[in-house]
Amino acid sequence: MKPLIFIISINLILLAACSKDKIQQPEFEVQTTALTYKKGEEITFKFSGNPDNITFYSGEAGKDYTYRNRTSLPGKLQIQFSSLVDRGVRNNLSLMVTNDISGTINSGIVETVKWTDVSSRAVFSTGADNTPSGVVDLSDFSDQGKPVTVAFKYTDVKSTVQQNRWVIRTFSASSVRNGQATPLAVMADAGWVGISFKNPAITWTITTAQLLMYGGAVGLDDNEDWVISKQLDPNFIKSDIGYVLKDISTRPSDFSYSYAAAGVYKVTFLASNRIGTEYKEVVKEIVLTIVP
Repeated sequence: MKPLIFIISINLILLAACSKDKIQQPEFEVQTTALTYKKGEEITFKFSGNPDNITFYSGEAGKDYTYRNRTSLPGKLQIQFSSLVDRGVRNNLSLMVTNDISGTINSGIVETVKWTDVSSRAVFSTGADNTPSGVVDLSDFSDQGKPVTVAFKYTDVKSTVQQNRWVIRTFSASSVRNGQATPLAVMADAGWVGISFKNPAITWTITTAQLLMYGGAVGLDDNEDWVISKQLDPNFIKSDIGYVLKDISTRPSDFSYSYAAAGVYKVTFLASNRIGTEYKEVVKEIVLTIVP
């Protein structure tokens, strides 16, 4: 009988271990002493239970649990840049826009797609360095349901004077909605590609800091050179994020927060337990009114 008892004992131990490792539904509650607070007033959220993880979403813009997985929302593309022109000081740089590029940029693509010259929407240097373009509104291209590509097109001709030098000092692109801007690109990550159609000895110099077209010397051949951005998605938006209050290595404690603006906020706490690939969660919500 002893061997039998030993086997039964081992099985009971294994069963207990499996039961212990089985993931449990999180036990978690949160309360506040009121549902209305003043702007700037400290709000204390009192917790009960001990889930492995707790994440807090305040309900403010960019911190809303409802939009934690959202990556697309109609927006309007805006760009800004600053420029310098010197030597010839001729108006020979154009700002071009298209919705027709969806893949790799090469000379054939640049020649084939339909470009729109939107130079009149921007301010270009007439000799002063770091001339701001102002906000260039590309809303009409944002509504096409396609990515937008922008380019600077440089043209100059064989002449008895030095060809123009152009420098694009800064560049930024954003998707704007309801007064909020989502950054899409800056100079360093705009994916610039240079394409030369005339005089390939003189091309755009592309760095993370600037775009430089040095221009040709006196008597050099005509130039036509483009520098083209990556495709910019005006509908891109960053997913809303929460603040991690607790992980598996810590105990829960009361949490305090205050709101800088009046309004109605749906506060969300996501509590979860995880063992390996197994995951269980509970969501607790409190609607708070913040008054001036």
